[in-house]
Order: sequence, then C-alpha cells, then structure tokens
Amino acid sequence: MTSFGRLPRSSAALPPLEDENLLAEILLLLPPEPSSLPRASVVCKRWHRVVTDPHFICRFRRHHRRNPPLLGFFNTDRGRISFQPIMEAPNRVPPGRFSLQIDDGDGFKLLGCRHGLVLFLAYKRKQVLVWDPVTGDQHSIDVPTGFYMITTQIQGGVLRAAGEVHHFQVVLVAAREDDKEHRQVLASVYSSHAGVWGGNPISAPLPPEAYTDGHFTGICICMPSVLVGDSLYWPLDGNFASSSYILEFNLERQGLAVIELPVEEDTDLTAMRAEGGGLGFLCLSESDFSAQLWKRKTDGDGVTSWVLGRTIELDKLLSFNLEEGRQFLMISGFSECNNVAFLKTQIGPFMVELESLQFKKLFETTSLWHPFESVYVVPAISKQLIL
Repeated sequence: MTSFGRLPRSSAALPPLEDENLLAEILLLLPPEPSSLPRASVVCKRWHRVVTDPHFICRFRRHHRRNPPLLGFFNTDRGRISFQPIMEAPNRVPPGRFSLQIDDGDGFKLLGCRHGLVLFLAYKRKQVLVWDPVTGDQHSIDVPTGFYMITTQIQGGVLRAAGEVHHFQVVLVAAREDDKEHRQVLASVYSSHAGVWGGNPISAPLPPEAYTDGHFTGICICMPSVLVGDSLYWPLDGNFASSSYILEFNLERQGLAVIELPVEEDTDLTAMRAEGGGLGFLCLSESDFSAQLWKRKTDGDGVTSWVLGRTIELDKLLSFNLEEGRQFLMISGFSECNNVAFLKTQIGPFMVELESLQFKKLFETTSLWHPFESVYVVPAISKQLIL
C-alpha cells in the first residue's frame, strides 16, 4: 500500500485527485467532525483506501489537535462517570461509545479533559489515571511524594505537547498547610516519555491575604484547569480579604505564580484565552446577571494590568426576567479550544459560545461539566455509518 507520510517527487506526474499522496494532503484539510471521514470514504474506492489508512488517520488526528470539535462532556454523578454528547447528527457520538469501568471504592475524582485525554485522581490507590476514550488506552501513575492525599487539596491537568499523539504530561498541583505561618502551593510534572515525575515538587507561598480568619486556602476543586499559551491556570478558593486569585503553572519555566485579579473575593470565574490572545478571565455577576471578559496587558516597561474587554448581558441573551426574584448563576465548565462557557442558572443549564453569543439549553445534571474536545474517527468507516 502507498504510504501517506510524505509526497514523492514524482507526484506531479498525476492529476491531483488520482495521486493518492496529494489526495491525502487534500483530505487532511477536511473539518475534524466525526462524519467527515465516513462521508469521504463512500465517494470512491480510492478515497476509501486513503481515509481508512491507519497512518492517515493518525495524521488527521494530529493535524487537528489544536482545533478539535466539542464532542460533549463527561460528568460524575453518584459515583458514575458518563459521557453526554452535544453535537447533532450525523456528528453525534453515541453516549455509550466512551465508557470506563472504575471501582468507586477507590474514590475516583475527575480532574479534567484536554487534547483527547481524561484525567482522574484515585484517592485510595494514591494514583492518577490517564484515559484516552477514543482508543481506550489507560495509564495508572502513582502520585508523587509530597502530595498527601488526606490533608492536601489536589487538582491537576493533562496535556500533549504540540504534534504529539502518543506521549503526554500530567501536572498535579496542591495547596498544603504545614502550619499557620507556612501555607504553600506545590506542583509536579509527569512525563510519559520519561516515565517519571520531575524531581522534587515545585513550591510557591500563598499570598498573605490567604492567612486571614484561620480559613485554609486551597485550589478550587470546582473548576478544572484551563490552558492558555504555555501555562495552566486554576482559581484559588479561600477567605481572601478583598481580591480573587488564580494559580499559574508555567510549563516552559516549570514555575508557579499566584496572580491577583481585579474582582472581589468569591467571584465565580475561570481563566480563559483572551480575545486577541494572551491571558484573560471570565467572571459572573449575579447582581446584574452579566458576564465580564477581562484581559491582561503588559506595557513597554513590563508592567502588567487588567483591562475589561466586554460585558455580556446574560439576562437579555438568555431571556431572563430579573424582576421575578434573585437569579442563580455559576460557571460549571469551560471549553478552552471552542471558547464555550457552561453556565448553571435558575431556569436550567446553558452552553454559551463567547464569540458568537450563540447559546443552547442543556439537560439538567447535578455535577460539573468536563468538556471533551477531541478528533474522533469512527472505528469502522463504512457506508452503514452514514446517516
């Protein structure tokens, strides 16, 4: 069979659609939706041969790694992990397609999804589990020394390096209180390529405001990490005197930082990629039922500041009647590649595309949403798969 990895020099001798190598390059540009390759496979035998080749499928997934569709989300409810699709037919993935058998007695906690991988923390086993729902691959990894499973709040994130298909990294972060004067955050990075955690945990002190009223400040367990550039971000949860904070772990520098935000404590927020690039955050206001999009800017002297980009009037967008009484509003998930916020409200849950402001009402669920963005290729591409 012809290899689709590189173009031979003689490829120009054939018309583009008859040269399988050039055809592969063209088909590589199909949108990364679940129905794309099945539809292409029924055009003719040549197209079927190209799009069902394992090397082409691997390239297709790698090519679209940074612009995957939002297939749906995982949630946990009463010890069960379930996948809920949100795309319409013919791109809708069956709910039972992504299933994982786990022992609830191990105390599994879903930490988040990224780059087609799902990350769990198993408290009793003192391990993290990395799962690829598309391929079914699983990797169990012991939690590194220094992360005390009982007394420490643990969060984490999983990701692949650009262009990677097989190897991945896991970042665990934790807030720890050695005593009233020493409260810090820790981080450790696991590389599947090396098969080990990277030395001693990286640490950074929590801000002085974290020491108020004897309340232990930790990493918010209600929001998964968000990847912006080379850094992962988590909201900090604590009894701060005035401001809110987010925790940054920079993958390139292997360093931790605590960043102050220009909003009051207890504000419901998530980090996000700002409009135009760079770090931003989304926060909600129940008082006027709005969402604010902020962006961090750096001037010529290297001084950073926060600038309010725009405000979304959710009461008008979602047709709320604020006169009916106090409305409930919170962020329950965020899709970083597709820039979609999942919101819980008094009249039900919604997903809102922050750029187009298109929204969709979802079904009720009692837990957080962990958006799953991935390039899903139907296991058996055939005519029967085309609806």
